Amino acid sequence: GLVTSVASAVRDWLHYTLVALAWLGIVPLTACRTYRCLFSGSLDPVISLPFDIISAENLAKDVFSGCFVVTCTLFSFIGLVWLREQIMHGGGPDWMERENLPVPAPEDLPLPDNNNDRVNDGVGNDGGAPEEGNGDAAEDPLVGDEANWNPMEWDRAAAEELTWARLLGLDGSMVFLEHVFWVVSLNTLFIVVFAFCPYHIGKLGAVLAGFTAEGPFAGPLTALAGYVLVGAILAVLHGIASLLRFRGAKKALGFCYVVVKVALLSVVEIGVIPLVCGWWLDLCSLSMFDATLKDREASLQAAPWTLMFIHWLVGMVYVYYFASFILLLREVLRPGVLWFLKNLNDPDFSPVQEMIHLSVWSHIRRLVVSAVIFGTAVLFMLWLPIRVIKFALPGFLPYAVAVHTEAPVNELSLELLLLQVILPALLEQSHTRTWLKAGVRAWCACAASVLGLRSYLLGETRAA
Repeated sequence: GLVTSVASAVRDWLHYTLVALAWLGIVPLTACRTYRCLFSGSLDPVISLPFDIISAENLAKDVFSGCFVVTCTLFSFIGLVWLREQIMHGGGPDWMERENLPVPAPEDLPLPDNNNDRVNDGVGNDGGAPEEGNGDAAEDPLVGDEANWNPMEWDRAAAEELTWARLLGLDGSMVFLEHVFWVVSLNTLFIVVFAFCPYHIGKLGAVLAGFTAEGPFAGPLTALAGYVLVGAILAVLHGIASLLRFRGAKKALGFCYVVVKVALLSVVEIGVIPLVCGWWLDLCSLSMFDATLKDREASLQAAPWTLMFIHWLVGMVYVYYFASFILLLREVLRPGVLWFLKNLNDPDFSPVQEMIHLSVWSHIRRLVVSAVIFGTAVLFMLWLPIRVIKFALPGFLPYAVAVHTEAPVNELSLELLLLQVILPALLEQSHTRTWLKAGVRAWCACAASVLGLRSYLLGETRAA
């Protein structure tokens, strides 16, 4: 009994060790080194890839980088599946729905009458018998199929195959090795399709256009340009398939175009717009910190990715508080005043469905309007008050931020804590929101009375 228990424990330990090495070692290591060899720019790393995978050089760093690559490919796969569900349930663009309409069946032509209007008067019973017999004959195979088909067994078998324990190998079986092989293969396919091909297409387009991409942001910008070119190529191929009436190719190209369009618009709205807002906030507040453009250029050369991330984070905070203020303003103003801004509280509002259905030009116009609104708000809320303060109180500015201090908690950490934790928690409290809403309503009432727009801004009921 003791020997059997020890042998079982050793066997389980070896099995779980193999599972951990496979999922936490082989999969991320293969992903990282495959990604590196594909973007090396020569064929030598591709030829030596099998030997590089089993190499122990920079093992921990490559495993960590490979986990990031696997996470990106996993989120890409989940995004594709989710986008397909959005298109299936919410419908695709109008042009895709029109193309996917089924071809109407040709209408049955009326049979010639031959003046035999009373042909069935005497044979009504005979004519009905064959139809009944044919119906019984047609239903016999279906009855046999229904007797042999048990849906509960199919559901039970599918549920057994889709458990996480069986997928990861935690059930004690060796079937997970097949799953590891498929994960490595699909991960390599995703790297080639979604990273390697767009990057080299963008690089080819840059060479043909006479541009040279250099610097720390050359890779992402080249891949982004490649996705733009891929979207344009898919649109052209979709038009050609429409002219040639290739329904299958037209549907596949249309779906691929929608995927590329949604991906690019998501990158622009989540990445580019907050980054631009962060840089615009920084440029408008340079005089407040007694900084110059040369200081920002030196910081960009010293730590480009860190500086970009900080500006993106600041831009995201600004966009969040701006959207929160717009939601509060909608509760105060008359419905319809802010018609040109998206209503995030609308239950029918879905940004992904808008990305799918609206055209690229409509999104470009919306992005330009959003950028103008954000930029104008920064000018009036930051740049103009700084100019007024410097004119009225010359000795009040600049504001000194102590980044390098010996204290355990510096001013920058406290400011980030205030912006990220304290203020959102206060805004969620009912009393704070009520007080803030009352202040905004009082300000809007005063401004509307001065400008003579009380009926338009607040409505007749509030004006009374």
